[in-house]
Parts: sequence; C-alpha cells; structure tokens
Amino acid sequence: MATTRLKEKYQNEVVPALKEKFQYKNIMEVPKITKISINKGIGAAVADKKLVDIGVDELTTITGQKAVPTIAKKSVSNFKLREGMPIGARVTLRGERMYEFLDRLLTVALPRVRDFRGVNDKGFDGRGNYTLGVKEQIIFPEISIDKIKAISGMDITFVTTAKTDEESYELLKAFGMPFANIKK
Repeated sequence: MATTRLKEKYQNEVVPALKEKFQYKNIMEVPKITKISINKGIGAAVADKKLVDIGVDELTTITGQKAVPTIAKKSVSNFKLREGMPIGARVTLRGERMYEFLDRLLTVALPRVRDFRGVNDKGFDGRGNYTLGVKEQIIFPEISIDKIKAISGMDITFVTTAKTDEESYELLKAFGMPFANIKK
C-alpha cells in the first residue's frame, strides 16, 4: 500500500519543524497522531432502533472502516434508556486509514461547512488530545444528501503522543488544521 500524502508530509516537514521549535533531542520525542476516534451519539435511537444501523452505515461510508454500535452502560429512566440498548456508533482509525481520513477531512469536508471560519482551538483536553465537533454529516462527499433522513453530528477525537496542549496544537496546525483563534 502506498504511503499517503499526509504521512509523507509528517515525516518530511512536520517532524523537522516540531523538532526545531520544541528543541527535541531525539526524533522519537516529536509528537504524532496515534489514532482518530469518531463517535456519533444518536439520542432518538431510544424510540427507533433502525437509527443506530443508519448511523453505523454512515460512519462506515465516511471512514471506509466498519463502525460498531455503542451501547448504554447505565439505565436512565428520564431518557427512557435501558442498560444494553444501542444508542450510538463509533469507529477508531489508525495507520494509513487514519491519514487518509485526516487528509479528506482537511481538504474536502471542512471547506464544505457553511460559514466556515476555522475550527475552535478550545477542544484540547490538557493531555495533548483534541476533539472537534461536526454539526452535519453531509459535509463529507461520501454521504448523499438525498438518502439521509435526518442531519446529525459527530465528534472527531485526535489522540496524539503530545504531552501538552501546545505541542498538540502545533502538530495539528502543521498538518493543516484550520484553527480559528490564534493562540498566544
């Protein structure tokens, strides 16, 4: 399998730039993205079980990897939710598929967002991971607008080996993540 464009960019451009900026002594200290987790919560699935299957199919189409349904861990009577009920879908991407998905997200999907002014830079968790919320699944060209019944969003989490949010921010910025706010 041929290496993806972003993997080559990481090795040839991102690693030297981050190594110089943060003064890493060893090339293995340079942070990298280890996986991308995509999670889709489907609240209406309590009433209609088919919505989970539709969500799984959509995530599978978007990522090119089989998504799995997520199940409720606890019962919540106010939401009419029982333990063990399917309530969402998720998929975890690693390796070549991860880079290929990241490339499509940055070059095709995000520019299709209406009134796009960049992604929020406040989605860092303090440990070097970043979560991005997408409001509509139709920004991905793989999803046909005619076939969807309802517009739903998803959370995309980038798990990195960075120790701080600043390192993670610079890593994602070097890949081309269009952050809206400029960090100081």
